[in-house]
Amino acid sequence: MSKKEGYKEFLSRLLDEFLKTSNDEKIREYLTSNSSLPGPRGNLELAFAFAEVAADFSEKDSGKMWELASRLIGVSAGEAPVNDPKEILSFCGAVAIGAIASARGEFFPKAFHLLRRLAEDSRWRTREGVAMGLQRLIAGRGQSALEELDGWVEKNEWLVMRAVAAGVAEPALLRDKQIAKGALGLHEKIFSHIFVAEYRKTDEFKTLRQALGYSLSVVICAIPKEGFEYLRRLAGSRDPDVLWVLRENLKKNRLAKNFPAEVVASRKLLP
Repeated sequence: MSKKEGYKEFLSRLLDEFLKTSNDEKIREYLTSNSSLPGPRGNLELAFAFAEVAADFSEKDSGKMWELASRLIGVSAGEAPVNDPKEILSFCGAVAIGAIASARGEFFPKAFHLLRRLAEDSRWRTREGVAMGLQRLIAGRGQSALEELDGWVEKNEWLVMRAVAAGVAEPALLRDKQIAKGALGLHEKIFSHIFVAEYRKTDEFKTLRQALGYSLSVVICAIPKEGFEYLRRLAGSRDPDVLWVLRENLKKNRLAKNFPAEVVASRKLLP
């Protein structure tokens, strides 16, 4: 049995008990004690196991499972700051919100509302949980999820846009060419806001720029013809932040190994 399967087996027993008692104390204790925090990497296997089991149990009692996930994302930065073991709770909650809403369509609008709010959380790991929750929504709901994310791309909402860029930058999702084209369209919309942004010195903007420094290359790998064409258009902008993003993406092995000629040609366009 793999470590993840072991987590799922134990979590199933805990969730069975939760459905009977509505007491989530043992679940919180289990997630916290197995969080691998403090440390450089939280326990992703545990978070994914929890999200999958929560989605499965939503078939038994969707209301209670939604309530549980909502409680977990309510664990604030004051109670569980960055790298505190309890931060795993909001992370797991965010991934589970996406997984449950993907399985149970009645929670679809609520999931986007909650995840958008959480996308501006001060904790980077919690924000990453939002991106992973969005990936589960896209996997289950496809174009409907992308249409919802289109409304997230608004002026100066840098952390919300960061969630969009990171959320769509998942190779498994982008095997669907329509999803990949939608992901490229969302990137185009994000860059359109960057071009007109006058003040870019905030930490929020820098966080978005960092995410774009890898996410564009993931999308380009999925649809190289359209992706490199768009990259070449961006190269003509001479915008310093956009050029930084392009240089970072052109360094990625996923492009250099698979599309060496296109990468060389694209680099020649940069000043």
